Amino acid sequence: MSELLRFSENELQEYALLIMACVYTLRIIWLLHFKAGRERQAPTGQFRTTRARGIVYSWMNIAMPWEMESTRTKAFFYVQFVVFHLGVVAAIGLSFVIPYAPGVLKSGAAVLIFQTVIGLAFLVSLLRLVRRATDKYIRAISSPDDYFSLALLAVWFFFAVFAAPNRPERGEAFLLGFFMLTAFFLIYVPFSKISHYLYYPFTRYYFGKTMGYRGVYPLAKSKQ
Repeated sequence: MSELLRFSENELQEYALLIMACVYTLRIIWLLHFKAGRERQAPTGQFRTTRARGIVYSWMNIAMPWEMESTRTKAFFYVQFVVFHLGVVAAIGLSFVIPYAPGVLKSGAAVLIFQTVIGLAFLVSLLRLVRRATDKYIRAISSPDDYFSLALLAVWFFFAVFAAPNRPERGEAFLLGFFMLTAFFLIYVPFSKISHYLYYPFTRYYFGKTMGYRGVYPLAKSKQ
């Protein structure tokens, strides 16, 4: 292993993680300065709905595609969403497994799982990129950051697939590319739209709390 690869797998990732943690900490501190407004109406809806149930339902809504019309009627897009985000998790996990638990990748099955999940996410990222560029409605609301982030994620997935076997003696190009891109993402993500996941628990908390208070969440099932 070259000194550059060793540095890329260890110190570079640690520095990037530290920068990411600092930026996220500052953003959360800033976010918590904003207090949710008080309800100005009396509780409405059925007694089965409460603020607590509304919050839990709001948090879990993303894992219940049958509860949202957009995912209930377009299951293929929800499958893409799941595969894409599983690929992100797998690639992030791989960036820790290679330097800190390389023994895991001695298993051919483990390598195949990483490559399959990340490879499918790579294909989904290409589909999303094409759809964003060709669908006039999505194109109208897309920013340069959307295209850049998605294209870079696709490249990151590509390098991750070939880095998974972790065989630097056969060449370090894919390993170096994967870890360089990982470090870049760790620093770039807090300043990009990809950081939307940071706000998810906060926004869904306030939304679920309000909707639960108003008797809207959890959604009532219609009887037909």
